Amino acid sequence: MNAFMAELVGTALLILLGDGVVAAVLLNKSKAQGSGWIVISTGWALAVAMPVYAVGRVSGAHINPAVTFGLAVVGRFPWSHVPGYLLAQFLGAFLGAVLVWLAYWAHWRETSDASLKLVTFCTIPAIRRAPANFVTEAIGTFVLLFGVLALGSYKPANDSGLTPLLVGWLVWSIGLSLGGPTGYAINPARDLAPRLAHALLPIPGKGGSDWGYAWIPVLGPLAGGALGAVTYAWLFKP
Repeated sequence: MNAFMAELVGTALLILLGDGVVAAVLLNKSKAQGSGWIVISTGWALAVAMPVYAVGRVSGAHINPAVTFGLAVVGRFPWSHVPGYLLAQFLGAFLGAVLVWLAYWAHWRETSDASLKLVTFCTIPAIRRAPANFVTEAIGTFVLLFGVLALGSYKPANDSGLTPLLVGWLVWSIGLSLGGPTGYAINPARDLAPRLAHALLPIPGKGGSDWGYAWIPVLGPLAGGALGAVTYAWLFKP
């Protein structure tokens, strides 16, 4: 497996498990329906940890354009590799969304609320205020990049492969503490590619894909991630 395939597979697994837990909680007649935010945030935490274990040794398991971009900004990832990583991440996210659609095939028709179908694929804000939504996404991704760099530099003698799990816990913490306003996309591929899948797939009564909001979970994470990486590099420069 090369780095391109690793990022594609890792991001597909991320979206399959992450959007999958949202579908489980929100779609009608799911056995997990109504189980709440703690289940969604926990599912997303595990959805991040698993691909890091699976492909981290091959590509570093960025599985997020904001991570790739932020690391490149501070010189920890070559700019020449950025386009290939981003393409793999967006393709993988689209594939993961299609797999969720297939896994919950019988539940789309059973769910009448179009907004629940949309939020299974991508994020929508609790209160639609573009500046506030942008800042929320930027703050969440700032914490993500700052935390990822901190965890990457922490190498205790007894480290037995816990770092991917700790990255998952970091995402869990972000979801619990900062996810309420926007649904914490904190990942442009995680939001944009599944939103495109929502637009293209035949889903009964799905409504629109809310493209007017789509720029926020793309640009907010890119800005916040870069700032988080720069801040960490500045505070802990060698």
